[in-house]
Amino acid sequence: MSILFIFLGLLLLVVGGEFLVRSSVALSFKLHLSKMVIGLTVVSFATSAPELLVSLNAALTGFSDISLGNVIGSNIANIGLVLGITAVIAPLAIDRDFYKFNWPVMMFLSVALYILLKSNASLSRLEGGILLVLLVIYLVLLIRRARLKAKTDPTDDSIDDGLSQASNSKIIIWLAIGGVALWGGSELLVTGAVDLATMLGVSERVIAVTMIAIGTSVPELAASVIAALKKEKAISLGNLIGSNIFNIASVLGATALIQPIAVKSDLVLSNDIFWMLGFAAILIPLAFLPKKFEIGRIKGLLIVIGYCVFIGLAFLN
Repeated sequence: MSILFIFLGLLLLVVGGEFLVRSSVALSFKLHLSKMVIGLTVVSFATSAPELLVSLNAALTGFSDISLGNVIGSNIANIGLVLGITAVIAPLAIDRDFYKFNWPVMMFLSVALYILLKSNASLSRLEGGILLVLLVIYLVLLIRRARLKAKTDPTDDSIDDGLSQASNSKIIIWLAIGGVALWGGSELLVTGAVDLATMLGVSERVIAVTMIAIGTSVPELAASVIAALKKEKAISLGNLIGSNIFNIASVLGATALIQPIAVKSDLVLSNDIFWMLGFAAILIPLAFLPKKFEIGRIKGLLIVIGYCVFIGLAFLN
């Protein structure tokens, strides 16, 4: 039954996330926001909704290890699984924004998260508020940089213009479906994860950093693989890194602001977060050695192998 709950929970999260993205983008067009702003803010928030609902639900029901494990595991999966598999299918080109802006911000927030958790083994409401303030600063800088870039490259096909024609009733229906599906999916996923952990004799933390994390990264993986198979140039390392930034700043920030998150397992700080930092840090040498400005198939395969080692050790420990 726990496996069924997890499967149905993940399915509802995928469906809910899709409808929430649709409704958010359509509503943004109604508010006359530019496609650039929609892409950088609205879509990013909407695609982080599954992680947010799971983390918040887990924190409110007393399973804070699932809250932390979900975000830390998702950040590891975004690089080790999503980025790695995508690079194996089609080499990823690296632009300046990656090493001059997105990667430094991701590393700063990752290290900041470690320091905040290490200081008192929890994430307080004040610290959650700080993360959200940092997110706002990041978004302001992101939009400013995007506007400067748009002057030299004004083309933007990342947002579906068809959604601008959606009626108000459609938007409300999409929003309702998305909200209900995300809520129901998070309930089933947390319940199933706790039951499965008990049945297998492992901690909720292990299930969170592996199964739940992979599940909440499935939409990004599917989108990246499809784009890679179509050889679309829209695949950006910066977009994948941006997901990690939102996971830390928005998901953990908002969750901690509503319900402080306690570190219940020592392995979160002595093992999991170092894997997250390691996967983030290794991107720089991979980006420049031996071939500059590209993460090719061999590098992608090494990243995937590293992720498999992480998953194996998580269960063995």
